[in-house]
Amino acid sequence: MGFRPLYRQVYDTLLKRLADAVWQPGQILPSEGQLAAELGVSQGTVRKALDALTADSLLVRRQGRGTFVADHDDKQSVFRFFKLRPDGDGLGMPTSQVRAITEATASADERGRLDLVRAARVVRIERVRAIDGRLCVSETISVPAGLFPGIAELELPNTLYSLYAIRYGITIATANERLKAVALAEREAGLLQVAQGTPALEIDRVAVDLEDRPVEWRLSTCLTQEVHYRSVLR
Repeated sequence: MGFRPLYRQVYDTLLKRLADAVWQPGQILPSEGQLAAELGVSQGTVRKALDALTADSLLVRRQGRGTFVADHDDKQSVFRFFKLRPDGDGLGMPTSQVRAITEATASADERGRLDLVRAARVVRIERVRAIDGRLCVSETISVPAGLFPGIAELELPNTLYSLYAIRYGITIATANERLKAVALAEREAGLLQVAQGTPALEIDRVAVDLEDRPVEWRLSTCLTQEVHYRSVLR
């Protein structure tokens, strides 16, 4: 396995607690001193592990208040995963409208993206999204039915990741995306109220939880006449 620095071992320990929902979204963590005493390491080591978890957007540092579990309801968290921005002025805040929710046997693509067995069931959420009131995204979201029981009966919020965390104890840690240019098919063109064949951006995303499980496959088709995809590389 190779050598792992002590702070990474503390990172792994704290990450496991997040995965096990020992601390809930928005909850404050024990102080650095308390964690250091409990884990038998220095405060500096704990601080370095907390800094790494904060850099991964799993924790939030609040000056003078402490360290909190990241809450996917926060605007900052919304924009961590939503990368479309308006070309001109405007906040770029996305809103959504659910068009359909169905449960079915997973397709071959869904099994491949979500690492599911052949007989697995998925819930498919179809919705459209607008940015500052301008309709620009059609998306289909597939999640394993076994991980999200009853989700098809719920009134879904704009930010699904908050629902995953609060109701199901599933925190999205990372998302892997593939982007390519496409021409809108008839169905997506109708949902976005534009002509078939209109150029668009397709975003194929698999979201992974704290236990490194793929828990959501999201296929988004985006009009980019007035918006762009923004990514900051560090």
